[in-house]
Amino acid sequence: MGVRVFVAGGTGVLGRRLVAQLVAGGHQVTATTTSTAKSGVLERLGADGVVMDGLDAMSVGEAVAKARPETIVHQMTAISMAHAGKPDLKHMDRWFATTSRLRTEGTDHLLAAAEAAGVSGFVAQGYAGWNGIREGGWVKTEEDPLDPHEGTVAQPGLAAVAHVEEAVVEAGGAVLRYGAFYGPGAIDDQVELVRKRQFPLVGGGAGHSSWVHLDDAARATVLAVEQRAKGVFNIVDDEPAPAAEWLPHLARCAGAKPPMRVPKWLARLLAGDVAVAMMTEGRGFSNAKAKRELGWELRHPSWRRGFEEVLA
Repeated sequence: MGVRVFVAGGTGVLGRRLVAQLVAGGHQVTATTTSTAKSGVLERLGADGVVMDGLDAMSVGEAVAKARPETIVHQMTAISMAHAGKPDLKHMDRWFATTSRLRTEGTDHLLAAAEAAGVSGFVAQGYAGWNGIREGGWVKTEEDPLDPHEGTVAQPGLAAVAHVEEAVVEAGGAVLRYGAFYGPGAIDDQVELVRKRQFPLVGGGAGHSSWVHLDDAARATVLAVEQRAKGVFNIVDDEPAPAAEWLPHLARCAGAKPPMRVPKWLARLLAGDVAVAMMTEGRGFSNAKAKRELGWELRHPSWRRGFEEVLA
């Protein structure tokens, strides 16, 4: 039986795939965008398109009340180049500033609107790329804490991720910690840097990351909606891996020369402490809980084949 679903942030790289999968699954979807020009995209996907400002409590409240959903899915970010400009790890606090507000203020507005409208289901976007606690093994579960990277430019953004988890879980919803996205439109900026040899390996490249294909991430979200999931889930593929493995493979798939190697001290000067920590100390994540509790099956179990397919 279909569910009335309100997707906040329906025109991003994941949002579009999620809307399409929800509609294909027989659900009635209302999805938001920040501009009238993009409403047509949502309507072509089979959803009712609504213009909404996720940072305006009144705008959010009115949109949710009018849609009368049974479940809200929070996918609002402003990470794309159109919103945030080129990726800038050295000034990550500025690069992620609007996204951090959407994950704090925006989350609170959506939860308040859900309560006011009597919406019982809530699923929100979290993050599990490289930000596992930097101690112990290289692969973390939902039981392990996330690393706050205190005192760095990553701290505000990661604090916002933590706020999503705390607020949504307390409200009885689910947070899906997506790995780093890849798929059509998701890694174009990274591939461009790789082809220009402006994405070097730092030190030994031992830092681990977790990836997930957009279609697999969308499928996990549909399952969370349909099962009224609660709690935190790592939505990542089967192979967390060190930068020393995935970055050269990405370069090969992109038809680029192998990435240059730079020492940590030079990378710190050029790209900042966060880039160094990510590529030398980052921790990846396990997807065992999502497979077990959601019945999630991946169509793209590893970035190895996935990169090849996306960049073919």
